[in-house]
Amino acid sequence: MRTNSTVFGLWTAVSLLATPCFALNFTVAGGQIFTPGLAVVNAPQPGTPLGGDQIEVSLDVSTNGRLPLPPYPEDSTTKIHNITIFLYSYDTGKNFTITNGTSVSSPNIPSLGDIMSSEPGSTVKHVKWTWPDCLVGDGQPRELDSARGIYNISIRQNFMLNSQNHYTIFDLPISVTNNIEPRSDRPSCAELENPLLSPEEIDYEGANDVPIMFAPGDATTIEPSLSGGINDGDGLGPTKPDATAADGLGSGAAALGLDGRGLVAGLVSLLGVFVSVVVL
Repeated sequence: MRTNSTVFGLWTAVSLLATPCFALNFTVAGGQIFTPGLAVVNAPQPGTPLGGDQIEVSLDVSTNGRLPLPPYPEDSTTKIHNITIFLYSYDTGKNFTITNGTSVSSPNIPSLGDIMSSEPGSTVKHVKWTWPDCLVGDGQPRELDSARGIYNISIRQNFMLNSQNHYTIFDLPISVTNNIEPRSDRPSCAELENPLLSPEEIDYEGANDVPIMFAPGDATTIEPSLSGGINDGDGLGPTKPDATAADGLGSGAAALGLDGRGLVAGLVSLLGVFVSVVVL
């Protein structure tokens, strides 16, 4: 009995070592997340497990009242041209369009249209997007080909600041691990999917030529942890076999992690010998 406990303990330790951890810095004040751009994120919070019928992204597009709503005056030197939002993951290999920032939303177009023209008169835009069919399920991903798991909500702002145009990418990690029920009106993933580009192809670092802006003086930098434990109740689920430290985050340039696969492989080999000895 003690021998079995020892083997289980070793296996658990090896499994935990095989799970990379991620850390990203976010500037937060009053529950709001400030971005390298004019939009401010109200929800969701970094690292939130999500599910339900829809994903909802709440954005303040007035920089907390400092910027008027469109249509902007012709001589305006600071304004938002458009905001596009994607949901993507290097872990699952999926890249979905939430809003393309230009087209008008209709029942025949599963992605959303120009969010800047939605909810007229409101400085807060609630982007509500129906989960596609391949994300239906409950709990952590259990199969290699599962589309569920860790994702980024990638918020891309095209804006003018003091007569200078900028394009920035802000990635907000979440996990698709809460319950999503089947529905006949869910769009297919194929309708929403795009090619998944590498961080170099996206030019993540080159795009973000402005820092986090407009955060108040009491803003705090936080480092939420995205780690996939073994039934550890964090809702994020284990990473898939052969995942790397950058998997599941919108840009490897923004991720910090440890890839311990070499160490783990050695421990697994040692464990295999140990189990063989015990069985014999």
